[in-house]
Amino acid sequence: MEKIIILAMFAQVTLSLVVMLIMGKRRFAAAKNKQLQLSDFKTMRLDNAGDTVRVADRNFTNQFEIPVLFYIGCIVALQLNSASYLITALACLFVISRIVHTVVHIGSNNVRMRFNVFLLGCASVFALWLAVVWRILAF
Repeated sequence: MEKIIILAMFAQVTLSLVVMLIMGKRRFAAAKNKQLQLSDFKTMRLDNAGDTVRVADRNFTNQFEIPVLFYIGCIVALQLNSASYLITALACLFVISRIVHTVVHIGSNNVRMRFNVFLLGCASVFALWLAVVWRILAF
């Protein structure tokens, strides 16, 4: 179970780095197309960059919000030897939800679908934490 949890964390890290590359590519394209000036990057004033740049930026920021709770929950579970099948499944579910969320966010950006997948990810992290706390209290 421990290896799968570590692989799930690695997958989440990889997702963050992929989104960073997408964000960078979109920023460079916006600068090349004169939607952005070099001076816009001094203060990250990207209002003129267009939706594709702003969406990629926002998604990259998202990778350091709820996922932080995921990483901490996984590390706590690993540290306390509490990596159960349930915790492992919830970790994998979270990462899958984040991948789907990213695909929707930087793709079609269907707000309803994106929100539902976001809620699934939040629920899986909360359930992961509940399972970790349960194992701590029960054993």
